[in-house]
Amino acid sequence: MLQTLDILQSAHLNTVDSRMPLLEMKEHYVPGSVRYVIRRYDAPEFWTAQDSGMLVYHFEKNNAEDNFFELRFCITGNKYCSEKNCVACKEMQADCKSHNTLDVFSFHFSSLFLNQFVNNVKLTTRKDEVLAFKHTLSFHKLFPVCSRKRILLDALLNNNFNGAAENIYMNAKVHELLLYSIECLIDEKDEGFACKFLDDEAGRDRIYKAREILLQHIGDPITIKALSRKIAMNECYLKKGFKEIFGTTIFDFYQQQRMEHAKYLLYEKGLSVTDVSDLLGYSSISHFSAAFKKHTGLKPCELLK
Repeated sequence: MLQTLDILQSAHLNTVDSRMPLLEMKEHYVPGSVRYVIRRYDAPEFWTAQDSGMLVYHFEKNNAEDNFFELRFCITGNKYCSEKNCVACKEMQADCKSHNTLDVFSFHFSSLFLNQFVNNVKLTTRKDEVLAFKHTLSFHKLFPVCSRKRILLDALLNNNFNGAAENIYMNAKVHELLLYSIECLIDEKDEGFACKFLDDEAGRDRIYKAREILLQHIGDPITIKALSRKIAMNECYLKKGFKEIFGTTIFDFYQQQRMEHAKYLLYEKGLSVTDVSDLLGYSSISHFSAAFKKHTGLKPCELLK
């Protein structure tokens, strides 16, 4: 989860990870519509992160022209080849030089562009309020990539349009993507966001602090009760707030990070299964092996060099 989160947070930058070679980058601005960047990376051999999306809402009260709304996506499972009509790729021949890819998308919408959709509209839903930039606090929200969004993202990667036709096609697909993505916002205005205390910046900061503490305790498990005391937040609020911001439970996040770190220690550092089990604080190798296989589908020994 952390790998995907970091990628989504840095999707507007030129580099996601120095260990991931950039295969292709496409940056374009559709006049009067959207500015988008698509980057395709050579995916690591054992990359297991799920497809994810992030909605970013940026609000500045005194600088309305700097307000923006951004959609970011990270998807896997595609292939890239520099030869657009590669016969070897199509026929999956042995000499095919295609790459499994990690594809990162960023779609930037200005407040001026979005204003056309809410002009003369009664702001009765949270979606309308956000698109009109009437919500006065910046925020970001993670959401899953459903089949509709995935089809649209794949279509943006694989089309043969050029020139004006490409602008029309991309504009149409991006509008659909925007429509489906704002569904992650709660409809009814009076419901607000799932965790109202997160409207408070200090509350959000404590949730981010909780994440940092979890990462510091990769090899020294910490209970939710102890974690809540460290950040001075009610356990219930901590669990709800963590799920709201990071899109996963504290337990699932922590297990994900432990297993990702285990993969690194086994595959990159060449440590033994026994050493990794001890470093991550497991009481026995069998418990570690079971958790690792549940997360990756592999036995720890299968990653040893």
